[in-house]
Amino acid sequence: MRRRTGIGLALKRLIDVAGAAAGLLLLSPALAATALAVWAVDGRPVVFRQVRPGLRGRPFTIYKFRTMRPPRAGEVWYRTDEQRLSRLGRFLRTTSLDELPELWNVLRGDMSLVGPRPLLLEYLEIYTPEERRRHDVQPGVTGWAVVNGRNALPFRERLRLDCWYVDHWSLALDLRILLLTARQVLRRANAAAVEDDSALGFPLADVAAESKRRRETDTATRGDQ
Repeated sequence: MRRRTGIGLALKRLIDVAGAAAGLLLLSPALAATALAVWAVDGRPVVFRQVRPGLRGRPFTIYKFRTMRPPRAGEVWYRTDEQRLSRLGRFLRTTSLDELPELWNVLRGDMSLVGPRPLLLEYLEIYTPEERRRHDVQPGVTGWAVVNGRNALPFRERLRLDCWYVDHWSLALDLRILLLTARQVLRRANAAAVEDDSALGFPLADVAAESKRRRETDTATRGDQ
């Protein structure tokens, strides 16, 4: 594993702050227009918030433009993405405009411009010790897995590529990923609006079952107090 020096990490943070601040400033018209479009077409809330694991697995709140309506009664959230995705949301996802609020996460220090994409908090329970190493660095707006397949990559392959990034991190690699990301966004390469999570091996059913079990256990525990 390549050793991450204090100077290297400080430079990475400096680039993150400068890049995120410049991005928020230069893209403010796009941010404002997107927020107005979501409000006009899909209503409130405009921004989607969700707790995700960050550095060392510590939770933080990620910000994105909302692209879906909430699940209705009887709808299973991970099986109804296609039905709940709005027409505007599909456009925002394929153009990556929905990710722009994450620049605020970068400015706050929750995320980096480059790093493993932050996945669901519940996945922490099913990672192997090797896969957990993806949290040895800050999550990123883009990353090595993103530029090597993005939405087309199977779940375990994404984790493997994330660990490769952890082992090979450098400022030069980050710059390469940023350039590849810019090309990818312009071409809308591998930018599917909805993933086939089952085909890609995402363990969402296991995650949902574990979340339900935890809620029931918490409820029972509170009832015994």
